[in-house]
Amino acid sequence: MAMGILDRFLERGVRSGTLELTRPDGSVKRFGKPVAGYPDVRIRFADAKAERQILTDPRLGAAETYMDGKLTVENDDIMGLVELLRANSRWDKGGELHEQSALKKVTGKLVTLVDGINKATSAKKNIAHHYDIGNELYNLFLDIEHMQYSCAYWPEENMTLEQAQTAKLAHIAAKLALAPGQRVLDIGCGWGGMAIYLAKNADVSVLGITLSEEQLALARERAQQAGVADKCTFELVDYRDLAARGEKFDRIVSVGMFEHVGQAQFAQFFKACGTLLPDDGVMLLHTIGRMGGPGATDAFTRKYIFPGGYIPALSETVAASEKFRIIATDVENLRLHYALTLREWYKRCVANREAIISMMDERFYRMWIFYLSGATAAFESGGMCNYQIQYARNRGTLPITRDYMGKAEAALPNR
Repeated sequence: MAMGILDRFLERGVRSGTLELTRPDGSVKRFGKPVAGYPDVRIRFADAKAERQILTDPRLGAAETYMDGKLTVENDDIMGLVELLRANSRWDKGGELHEQSALKKVTGKLVTLVDGINKATSAKKNIAHHYDIGNELYNLFLDIEHMQYSCAYWPEENMTLEQAQTAKLAHIAAKLALAPGQRVLDIGCGWGGMAIYLAKNADVSVLGITLSEEQLALARERAQQAGVADKCTFELVDYRDLAARGEKFDRIVSVGMFEHVGQAQFAQFFKACGTLLPDDGVMLLHTIGRMGGPGATDAFTRKYIFPGGYIPALSETVAASEKFRIIATDVENLRLHYALTLREWYKRCVANREAIISMMDERFYRMWIFYLSGATAAFESGGMCNYQIQYARNRGTLPITRDYMGKAEAALPNR
């Protein structure tokens, strides 16, 4: 029965491009037809139970069967398999993969809501799950200079990852409308790339905060190496606790952190930011977002990648900030920029396959490239994007046209 259900799913789901499936008994089934621009993929099930595991929860099941070697892809091209399935059901054209029943969708939303009750203790544990697995891993695939684990910015073709991440930092810095001597808070500072860039190029002082002990140690080391440790400091502290201390910052920047806040804590996040900003304060929020309405975190991501995490819709993000009269002064959808970034990370991970397996193990490596493949497909054909939302406390703080952003960006190191 499982064979018949999966075959029907693939017959509907693979129309452009081809998928060849070999089962444990040696039988072969082919789906789709060759179409330019769509991959041709061959997969094999090594275990008869693999199909039932996938049908129970397609994304989680496919991930775990691949991680355990029960599902193999010719040339280990998991990117091609995920791309093929997602490209045949593009979000822009109303497509969905129909991975879950109505009951599972409701259950997923409830679990997402519970996960989103993200108290400081659980937030630190969740961050450690992903970021305290070793700086050495991230060194293998992130850009060399800034170690940016977030969407790069690609204003030109044929840029290197390093150039695109520098361009991203300049793009964000320009939207902060910085002035010499200002105090900047970087919420979720990672390994310090954004904070160090601002301290070096904008004559401001920066406090970077994180909940990852490994990130904290390396960020401090990198600030010393960059010669900006006097203007760029880092602290292991939750943003909620920082707001409770009564501190104020002229500018706040947060890149790739809002995804960890949790749906139930959106209002608390913006309340804290409003407390941390003075009346003429400005904030730039850079986050992965959903192009549709609110949703739920899938089981694979929740279990293996970002426990407690949630990708926000623009509607719920802005609605949460409106409660505290923080004005959304500019919104940009980066759309395909993260797909370009993820493909570069994927290439570097594949190139460093043996090093990653030696450092972690083969199951981790397979889990990691499945994660990067799924994310790439979500940004190329699914409903994911990146939002940059500029906020101000006062409508008169910023210039009334956007020209200042381009001028500021051109004046900064941006390649």
